[in-house]
Amino acid sequence: MGSENQRYCAIKELRLRQMNSNKTSSKGNNVCHGPGLVQVYTGNGKGKTTAALGLCLRAVGAGWRVLVVQFMKGQDTSELAALQMLGCQVETRRYGAGRLVRKPTLEDRAAARLGLSEAAVLLKCGDFQLVVLDEANMAVHHQLFSIDELLAAVDGRAAHTEVAITGRNAHPQLLAKADLVTEMREVKHYYKKGVAARTGAEF
Repeated sequence: MGSENQRYCAIKELRLRQMNSNKTSSKGNNVCHGPGLVQVYTGNGKGKTTAALGLCLRAVGAGWRVLVVQFMKGQDTSELAALQMLGCQVETRRYGAGRLVRKPTLEDRAAARLGLSEAAVLLKCGDFQLVVLDEANMAVHHQLFSIDELLAAVDGRAAHTEVAITGRNAHPQLLAKADLVTEMREVKHYYKKGVAARTGAEF
């Protein structure tokens, strides 16, 4: 299994170099087309993480390297399995106990703060063209880390690194900082009819 993964990653790296070469020769620039912007997906409707993952898919198709950092999530999900199928072009990191946070514990805060600290380093290093901070809004809302700490990590990113931040209750300071804000508004949801969360549709 290990040798197969290594071979797959080698093939992906070769394809990435070929795509970058093609983009450079055809457009006169590399895969990083300009300064990285800040995107925020918030609101009480379904689809915030889904939108960010769609952005990941598009970025991979463009030859970008992608980092997905998930806060307050630890359970196995279909999207995590899909990201792993994309090979070494996508890296995922998770910081959470895999349960709904209502009253944060010291463990919850420690995991989130570690995640943000490591994300800040990876944002700054420039190895990734896209970094997704999934549920970072809710981490701030639950005071796992502060809005100032989140903004410091975002502001410290490499110039070409795009950031997408998801979760309900986006802080007003983040909304002011963002270049794009999309609010998902719940109009109708089948869970009100008693439909439980389904593998493949919700997780």
